[in-house]
Amino acid sequence: MRTMLSILIGCITILSFGQNPEGFDAMCNENMQGTVPTASAEQLRSDISKKSPVVILDSRERKEYNVSHISNAVYVGYDQFNVNILNGVDKNTKIYVYCSVGYRSEKIGEKLINAGYTNVFNLYGGLFNWCNNGMPMVDENGNQTTRIHGYDKSWAQWLNRSKCKPVLK
Repeated sequence: MRTMLSILIGCITILSFGQNPEGFDAMCNENMQGTVPTASAEQLRSDISKKSPVVILDSRERKEYNVSHISNAVYVGYDQFNVNILNGVDKNTKIYVYCSVGYRSEKIGEKLINAGYTNVFNLYGGLFNWCNNGMPMVDENGNQTTRIHGYDKSWAQWLNRSKCKPVLK
């Protein structure tokens, strides 16, 4: 009984910390204002696996996108983002937006909501959280990768090095 209890407590501890470095959630909460509904990596992966009609937008810079991105994500950038890129997309289509940790994607999500899109989600923790949880990514050639643009050393600290290989350039 005592052994079983120890195993159970160990499992709960592991699950409660997830795959993100300590302090990751606090960092995300400091960088996002909550102006766009968030979705978990698991929610997006579920929609992808169900082949649900979704649009996935990557709001990072081109060099970040080229290192890795979620398969079928559309590069839209941040500084040069133009909502007209979604012309022809039904305003009720589920749209997931992500960046590295959620700040830039939240700003893009705000623009989409202001343009009348009704089903917009900011991917919680961005591509860092996606990678930290072992979700699949592809490089600019469509090859599976665990490499991820870590932005710089201070941001790369939020990557789980056992699952993600930071590229700093």
